Amino acid sequence: MSRKDHASETPATQLLKRRAVIYSEHLYDYVENGGTAESARQLGVDEHHVVKTLIMEDDTAQPLVVLMHGDLQVSTKNLARQIGAKKVQNCKPEVAQRHSGYLVGGTSPFGTKKAMPIYVEATVLELPRVYINGGQRGYLVGIDPKVLVTLLGARPVQCATGGVVVAQGPLKSQR
Repeated sequence: MSRKDHASETPATQLLKRRAVIYSEHLYDYVENGGTAESARQLGVDEHHVVKTLIMEDDTAQPLVVLMHGDLQVSTKNLARQIGAKKVQNCKPEVAQRHSGYLVGGTSPFGTKKAMPIYVEATVLELPRVYINGGQRGYLVGIDPKVLVTLLGARPVQCATGGVVVAQGPLKSQR
C-alpha cells in the first residue's frame, strides 16, 4: 500500500472517538470514479459490505443521507414512497459538498456539516460489520452497522435495486 498507515483525523473520526465507538481504519489508494468496487477490491472485502454515503434531496430540495450497499443502487421511487416525499434525487456534487462538508468520494455520514435525516437500507443492518467512509477519499472505517442507528438515528428503509438482496442466511465476507 502506498498510503501511510493512519489517516488524518476528520470530523467523522472525531465524532466516533467522542462517542467511544470502536472502529477500524482501512486506507486504500483513491481512484477517481472507482467507487465501492475499487475500495472493496483494494481492501479485499466483499463490496456488499462496503456502504456508500449518498447525499440526496427531496422534492422540496431538503437534503437527506442514504446509506446503501456498495454493489446496489437506490430506487428513488421506493425511497420517496417510504419517506413521504413526492420524489428523491441525487444532489449535484457541489450541493452535496455544501450540505455534508465533505468532498464527493470522501463523504461520511458521521460529522456532517449540516444535520440531515439519514436512511439506511435495512439489509445493511443485518451484516456483522460494514466499511463506510471515514471522512476523506481513500479512507474507510469498519464498524458494527448498529452504530448507524444508535449514533446517527438512521431509519431503516427498503429501497435497494440493481442486484439480489439476500435478507436471510449467512453472508460471505472476504476478510
